[in-house]
Amino acid sequence: MASENRWGATRIHGELLKLGLSVSERTVSRYLRQHGRWPERRQSWLTFLRNHREVLVAMDFFVVPTATFRLLYVWFAIKHSRREIVHWSVTETPTATWVVQQLREAFPFDEAGRVSRYLVFDRDTIFSAGVVAAVASMALEPTRTSYQSPWQNGVAERFVGTVRRELLDHAIVLDDRHRRRLLSEYLAYYHDDRTHLGVEKDAPLVRPVERRPAGAAGIHAQRRVGGLHHRYSWSAAA
Repeated sequence: MASENRWGATRIHGELLKLGLSVSERTVSRYLRQHGRWPERRQSWLTFLRNHREVLVAMDFFVVPTATFRLLYVWFAIKHSRREIVHWSVTETPTATWVVQQLREAFPFDEAGRVSRYLVFDRDTIFSAGVVAAVASMALEPTRTSYQSPWQNGVAERFVGTVRRELLDHAIVLDDRHRRRLLSEYLAYYHDDRTHLGVEKDAPLVRPVERRPAGAAGIHAQRRVGGLHHRYSWSAAA
């Protein structure tokens, strides 16, 4: 019962009574403690993420140093359901006001058919009370992670790690314009071509399965991100 529900000793004890089992609530509590079963304490956040995956979106920052030792800050919002980047932007001087403007562009008030309900973000000081109020005004529920708990914003953190491993570790950023071009090219590959374990090895914007054509055919490599990555497709033999 503890594994299948977010129940504590009181709820489990009540269910046992309905099954005609005579046992004290203290015994149930002792059994849970011995087996490390404290759903309210250990599983609530994971259960929340799992149960609301389709309506969750997260935001975060990551920093990119340039060849001239300037620091560029990249803000992004990512949907949990398909790992899709909703919006992103780059600045040298991030402020709460700037973040609010990015949120307005990511979640316009007149957007039709939007299903996002919760916005997950950490406790960085830039996400001030003004940012929280702006999120709430956009019909999103601001959901802040616990202190020093990056795993609670794991989808955003994994995206940052992916960008670093697959792009930033292999390129020297010259300036803001160069950074935007690199990130634009990578995100096109990320959305349309790259397979993701989190979406059952599909691409965020759905990549159709390409069947082998009849007759002689070979696999053709298509360059992406300047040849740093590739997409593969079938092509008929000449």
